[in-house]
Amino acid sequence: MGEKRGLHKRLEPFINCKDFTVSDETYEVMFNKEYDMLVTSPIPVDLENYYKSENYISHTDSKKTFIDKVYQSVKNITLKRKLALINSFKTEAKNILDVGAGTGDFLKICTSNNWNVFGVEPSVDARRIAKEKGVFLEEELLDIQNKKFDVITLWHVLEHVEKLSDYISKLKELLSENGRLIIAVPNHKSDDAKYYKEYWAAFDVPRHIWHFSQNSIQKIFSEDNMEVEKILPMKFDSYYVSLLSEKYKTGKMNPMKAFYRGFVSNLKASSSSEYSSLIYVIKNK
Repeated sequence: MGEKRGLHKRLEPFINCKDFTVSDETYEVMFNKEYDMLVTSPIPVDLENYYKSENYISHTDSKKTFIDKVYQSVKNITLKRKLALINSFKTEAKNILDVGAGTGDFLKICTSNNWNVFGVEPSVDARRIAKEKGVFLEEELLDIQNKKFDVITLWHVLEHVEKLSDYISKLKELLSENGRLIIAVPNHKSDDAKYYKEYWAAFDVPRHIWHFSQNSIQKIFSEDNMEVEKILPMKFDSYYVSLLSEKYKTGKMNPMKAFYRGFVSNLKASSSSEYSSLIYVIKNK
């Protein structure tokens, strides 16, 4: 179905990026003009092996390194903001599905606020950590049958999905009649992306297959009769991504310079709305 949409067709060279996390391999990031998005090429056959690294922080609760500690601190703040967002929706059943639930922290805070939670996470290690917190996760989204959810969240997940069209169709199937998808993804049109170029940490090849713009999200979801209702900034992401990007570019953290680049990115985005990462609230139609 991905081919049917034309997501892999009419691609033009854009930039070459290195996998700084696992393999040190170089991948092409190609531009799809029709969808105004970028596509990583090629996609490795054994893609799951590219997640097997202690550096892949979203699958652990690690606080070993400076970057780990920054990530965990920011995560605790953003969890409260995510909860406030879903609580702003007027739903009776309060059924929520978190796709790519990681170590279960978001669903745990949802449970304590009277949401009926359901989660999906492919990583065995992440599911084990979540279980220790009392959060039980399924392995695959496509295995979920005969359920409807008022809210489905994907926090930095959609960029990882191989069969994007199939996945979006499944999300549509699981969404209640007036339900909402919340999709958070990096934005390759942000100022920090333009500044760091091939060192921009949010390219994260080959794990990030798709690199979205606001235009591409609106077009892709409209094809499944869903509508972008609201777009919200993730202002912390520019700082964290710049910190990683500095490390990739120079071999050093350079936290002061990273903070400056993150600040500049957010400042420019205040007029353009092109923040480092964006949250899309998408309504079923």
